[in-house]
Amino acid sequence: MDNNNRPRARQKNYQSGGSGVHKRGSGLGSGPVGSGSGGGSSSGGGVNRAALGGGGSLLIVIAIVVFNLLTGGKGGSTSNGGSGSPSGYEAVDTSGFTAYNSTELDTTVAEGSRAKYTSIKGDGKDDVTLMIYMCGTDLESKYGMASSDLAEMAASKYGDNVNIVVYTGGCKGWKTKGVSDSVNQIYQVKDGGLKPLVKDDGKKAMTDPNNLSSFIKYCSKNFPANRNELILWDHGGGSVSGYGYDEKNKSAGSMDLAGINKALKDGGVKFDFIGFDACLMATAETALMLGQHADYMIASEETEHGIGWYYTNWLTKLGENTSMPTIEIGKNIVDDFVAACGKKCPSSQTTLSVIDLAEFSNTVPSKLSAFATSVSGKITAKDYKSVSTARNNTREFAKSSKIDQVDLVDLADKVGTSEGKTLCDALKGAIKYNRTSASMTNAYGVSIYFPYKRTSFVDSACSTYSAIGMGDEYSKCIRQFAKLETSGQIAAGGTGSPLGSLFGSGSSGSSGSADIIGGLLSAFLGDSGRSIDGLDRNNTDFMNEDTISDSDTADYLSLNYFDVNNLVWEEKDGKHLMELPENQWSLVQSLDLNLFYDDGSGYIDLGLDNMYSFEDGKLVADTDKTWLSINGQPAAYYHTDTVENGDDYTITGYVPALLNGDRVDLILKFTDENPNGEVIGATDAYVDGETDTVAKGEIEISDGDTIDLLCDHYSYEGEYQDSYMLGEQITVKGALKLSDTDVGEGAVRLTYKFTDIYDQAYWTPYITLK
Repeated sequence: MDNNNRPRARQKNYQSGGSGVHKRGSGLGSGPVGSGSGGGSSSGGGVNRAALGGGGSLLIVIAIVVFNLLTGGKGGSTSNGGSGSPSGYEAVDTSGFTAYNSTELDTTVAEGSRAKYTSIKGDGKDDVTLMIYMCGTDLESKYGMASSDLAEMAASKYGDNVNIVVYTGGCKGWKTKGVSDSVNQIYQVKDGGLKPLVKDDGKKAMTDPNNLSSFIKYCSKNFPANRNELILWDHGGGSVSGYGYDEKNKSAGSMDLAGINKALKDGGVKFDFIGFDACLMATAETALMLGQHADYMIASEETEHGIGWYYTNWLTKLGENTSMPTIEIGKNIVDDFVAACGKKCPSSQTTLSVIDLAEFSNTVPSKLSAFATSVSGKITAKDYKSVSTARNNTREFAKSSKIDQVDLVDLADKVGTSEGKTLCDALKGAIKYNRTSASMTNAYGVSIYFPYKRTSFVDSACSTYSAIGMGDEYSKCIRQFAKLETSGQIAAGGTGSPLGSLFGSGSSGSSGSADIIGGLLSAFLGDSGRSIDGLDRNNTDFMNEDTISDSDTADYLSLNYFDVNNLVWEEKDGKHLMELPENQWSLVQSLDLNLFYDDGSGYIDLGLDNMYSFEDGKLVADTDKTWLSINGQPAAYYHTDTVENGDDYTITGYVPALLNGDRVDLILKFTDENPNGEVIGATDAYVDGETDTVAKGEIEISDGDTIDLLCDHYSYEGEYQDSYMLGEQITVKGALKLSDTDVGEGAVRLTYKFTDIYDQAYWTPYITLK
């Protein structure tokens, strides 16, 4: 956090009035709902999408909705008893939208790339089998997303040389009548409806690789074609967690990349393209794994919006010409998706790209290894700080879920080595088409796992890399980085919570002594030292990385540590000021204001806001007793991300809430064009490790919806008491209004959270405001 180039603070929008802070009702018994004091934000969400409604047979139900789609009308309404009940889905006109971060379709192929697996006959003589593996999960049971996509497929036009085969399962309640909630099934999309092929395929988890491989074999046997396509539909978790969440078989977990690789090998089919109508799957690891199974990958770097891919247009175009080049099919899919999102959810952050897997497997692995070696060189040369700063400033995806995926082109560019520049060129060559929404800067089409928020995934990531045949250099690189980062946290001994500051003990920190730091590291590795949240003996093998010795680590940390003794307030002219030496500011990655309200029985945590100002290089405490509010009601708001590109910026955060009684996080967004901000939707809040994958998009908030804001409450002794509703219930009527209002007459304690290059948090001594 350079003293002259600090991340942008949110602009305050003060409005008089407001209802002040007060908790309501009895405790929820949910555990902490916010991240500021140990809770967590959601890892995904849904969206208000149309379900297929009406009565009669399955084919009739589909036909009715198809008619509505084709005539621009709306499908039947299906109440789900929760937020955003599907009320119909309109066909999307995908013309007239602008591409961002996109060049013309690149049809060149780098020399030395293998020949494509699929041989296209031409002249429309090709037969196509499209296999869609549709794990409906809560995306369908709550919001009817899968049913909407089935309707889009049924609305498309194609001949007998195109077969669309869908495997359904993983869902407690399908909105399409006839699709089983109890067993897995196989359908063919035909003649505007669904034709049952296998009515009972058992109850095996959709994340079981054997289930996927059996479906591939079934399609290959019963619908032979010279062009085969595969789409995996569900949640996505990217490089570490992989694909899928089966709400009927939660304990089965997701299908990681090694599992997908096994399923594809056992399935025995080479694919034209493999696509993921799921979040976060456009990763380098996925592409390297898929290179032996398919010619192209189509996937998103970011969380997909709940409307998902828009199937009608591109399937109809394929039906008109089954000899269409695969890269053009991919372009149509991307264009339709980005255009549909641009119309239905213009505030969403949208990405989708087409990657030539033959070229990727030819040009990227050696250059990725060289880049990883160059990063390792920086770390071993005691330049960890520049790597950490580059990682922190790189475009990150699904940041609130802490999956640690960043754009690989952006990372390689920001690290700044010559090997990084060479890798950028190779990646841009293999990414044949990439489109994003306007706000998604520095998203070039492929991401990679690089640990920062949760080093607990490093061991499993490296295990996956080994299983899919990825080079060792990148594993070594991230192990080195994770070891230094975790060592910095061990040496600091920070609490990871503002409660120490709030109740007078303050934050602890490193002594700066290499000998003492070395002792702390030895104690941690010996299982008798300070604990780090999320880490134990089962996921800390990376700490044994011997390319960086413990003594070198201790020496580095002794010279590059955040000194909490600098966190001292001085009062001058009615202001609270704090001054840090420039070498200390260079160790700070982010800064947030943390506010607690005394309600007479304890403290309400109002969250974290990137709200700060400076005078003559000194931090000035924000002491006006105002806080971010929704419709005049102060909210527990948690800032998650700030992305800047020149004068353009996007600040995002979330507010824990109940939407029509369902637990969600409201997603807030502030930009240079709209500095006062907006609520762009909500995401389902998954708790207690229910899934490490991420669900699609935002739940739309509509007139008539009810919102109960939530907060965490702490006793005067510093113990978490419960979570409560905050303020009065809001009934939505028009756009929700964001402002900053007075918190009320109660006393307030404020503290600032400093996060350093090791992702270690420190809190300043609190300031009391009467």
